[in-house]
Amino acid sequence: MPYQAPTGTADLLPEQAWRWDAIQRQAASVFSRYGYQLIDTPIFEQLDVFVRGIGEATDVVGKEMYLAFSQHAVEAIAAGQAPKAKDTLALRPEQTAGVARAVVQHNLVPPGGAAIKLWYAGSMFRHERPQKGRLREFHQIGTECLGAAEPSADAEVILMLMDFFEGLGIPRASMRLLVNSMGDDACRPAYRQVVREFILAHADGLCPECVRRADSNPLRAFDCKNPDCQAVLAAAPLITDSLCPQCAEHYATVRQLLTEAGCDFEQAPRLVRGLDYYTRTVFEVQVTDGLGSQNAIGGGGRYDKLLAEFGGKPTPGLGFAVGFERICLALDAAGVAAPVLPLPEVFVAAVDTQARAAAFALAGQLRSAGLRAELDHQNRSLKSQLKAADKSGASWVAILGPDELAAGQLTLRHLASHEEQRTTTQQAIELIRGER
Repeated sequence: MPYQAPTGTADLLPEQAWRWDAIQRQAASVFSRYGYQLIDTPIFEQLDVFVRGIGEATDVVGKEMYLAFSQHAVEAIAAGQAPKAKDTLALRPEQTAGVARAVVQHNLVPPGGAAIKLWYAGSMFRHERPQKGRLREFHQIGTECLGAAEPSADAEVILMLMDFFEGLGIPRASMRLLVNSMGDDACRPAYRQVVREFILAHADGLCPECVRRADSNPLRAFDCKNPDCQAVLAAAPLITDSLCPQCAEHYATVRQLLTEAGCDFEQAPRLVRGLDYYTRTVFEVQVTDGLGSQNAIGGGGRYDKLLAEFGGKPTPGLGFAVGFERICLALDAAGVAAPVLPLPEVFVAAVDTQARAAAFALAGQLRSAGLRAELDHQNRSLKSQLKAADKSGASWVAILGPDELAAGQLTLRHLASHEEQRTTTQQAIELIRGER
């Protein structure tokens, strides 16, 4: 074929698109019970939004972003000039930074105001090596809670995430909830330095990428998938041993609230999130089947400094993101069937050419009554129309011919039983509704 979807992307054909829609509807149902409202931000932002929000030292900013230059930027670069910031754009690799920008721009959390809870769903873009459950255009659902500093907010967000997954049908027994604290500005810098020194002291046993991270982002070394690196890093100091009293108390309260809510979790002192904005609580949900070693289906944490990066007042915040593609793999592994596409309930068939206009009008009446109706648009014979009705998945076929038109009625046939009767349009509507 001359044209195919770009590498690392996938068409959401009707079955998958309907599943994506169903998962969004589940998100809306669960999140609204916790007070969350939908937000949608642009699919691209000024590049600096992601550089400031995510962190220049992260792999996302350093290696994975798709840049989107305006024509003005292209002309400036061609002329050897630096393009203006407003003309240097990037497709969003995640949406937290965009939501934070929007919150500051529109003053959604004024000083002294109540916390705001937001959720989103959409496409994200990262230039990674495509693999199972990881695409270059992928779909995420996420939440952001801005203005809430108490550890109860952390526990609530985690419980909401688990409610969402269980509501989709992922068995609780097949999920692992990992929690950790990454500290804050009072304790994390010293820990970063300790980890940096550990990496440099054990550089011979670590991969070049881990050694490189010693200076750029030493905590990210814990994310390395190299088994040899993991064996070395198993002896590294733990962040939980270096937390300041305030962070330690916050973390202890989060764990206590989760325990009291009956939510099982594992402490994971080497769990780090890949973006620089996280502080204190971080968490991740993994599944035991369906994803292999890349088994995380969602995660997040607290980011109390992020809004200040965009010129806002220091505002506590936290949230999470989940990946649609990975959720689908987890659902498939759990044996959860995809939602069935909505099929026609009734197929309107015309006996001859003279009845086609009446068939068209009848389909409109049925749809106005709230029924899913289909009809032929290819001028096929009645026999071919009846075959099409069978293939469509409809339960009923409404037949119009000269006799029906003369009597102001229609013939309604039940496709499973082959029983049929002459009836009015209103009676047909009531019969079809009755089988729902």
